[in-house]
Amino acid sequence: MKLTFYGHACFAIETNGKKLLFDPFITGNELAKDVDINKIAADYILVSHGHGDHVADLVSIAKRTGAQVIAAFEIVEWVQKQGVTNAHPMNFGPYNFDFGKLHFLPAWHSSVMPDGVYGGNPGGFLVHGAEKKFYYSGDTCLMMDMQLIPRYAKLDFAILPVGGNFTMDADDAVIAADFIKCDKIIGIHFDTFGYIKIDHQAAKDKFKAAGKELILPEIGQTITL
Repeated sequence: MKLTFYGHACFAIETNGKKLLFDPFITGNELAKDVDINKIAADYILVSHGHGDHVADLVSIAKRTGAQVIAAFEIVEWVQKQGVTNAHPMNFGPYNFDFGKLHFLPAWHSSVMPDGVYGGNPGGFLVHGAEKKFYYSGDTCLMMDMQLIPRYAKLDFAILPVGGNFTMDADDAVIAADFIKCDKIIGIHFDTFGYIKIDHQAAKDKFKAAGKELILPEIGQTITL
């Protein structure tokens, strides 16, 4: 299984012969200026919530690739009005896709589309893949609901925000890693804006002190998991 980081909270997972793209925001992210969105492949696009820093390139990539958009019902309604025809609406709960079982789970955040349309409930995704099981929390603060994750699956890794201000910071993400019982964490949602710039080494040291590993990938980097 491979993870490619495209900056902020956008990343792709290759699993079971399928390419899953999450929260496509590249255009408008100065740190990701060297990423060519026209070269990004996707079979599915999973969207955690409706903010512009998670959906900026959603419609263009969905139309170019024909990927199926998986998101809250309200986001699916919105993309369909933008001309995207291949979409699967969800609310919180599980569904079986050909890449594996997927749980759409709550996140504590907000959600509105770039044009002001309500974006439904923000969430995260638990993917029960054939190769590995992983959890992407979406944008969220630390929440007690995370303690339910180990009841669903024994995670191989998790993707959590670490930038603070809009989401958890590194300290809260360490607690979240305890809640979900996962020791390998890929950090996202950091450095993009002034509010969320972090000290990389200090964040890694906090995880190391807790007996865990924090990976902060470079933009464009592919990691084998």
